[in-house]
Amino acid sequence: MDQQPPQSGKPALRSLTAIGGAIAAAVAVVVGVVLAFVFAATVVVVGLMLSLLVGLAAFAVRASRMGRRKDKGGAEDGVIEAQHLGGHHWVAYGWNERA
Repeated sequence: MDQQPPQSGKPALRSLTAIGGAIAAAVAVVVGVVLAFVFAATVVVVGLMLSLLVGLAAFAVRASRMGRRKDKGGAEDGVIEAQHLGGHHWVAYGWNERA
């Protein structure tokens, strides 16, 4: 192995570069931490928006189902439609289609 002799010139400049490197490393760590928090907050906000969207979709599906029930069934009080044919003769419609 080839070892280089220590440089004897400008020791103050060497210590200043070491301090500058340490400061640059600390700044890089702080910037990395700030970016990590920003991206974590972004993920949280996207998750909240997604849960809100899923909740609204669930309410829309529920409202759609309830709207179909009201339109489809008609009166649910047990009364069926009938037509009087005269005398004692009546014809009822729709009674056999109920479940």
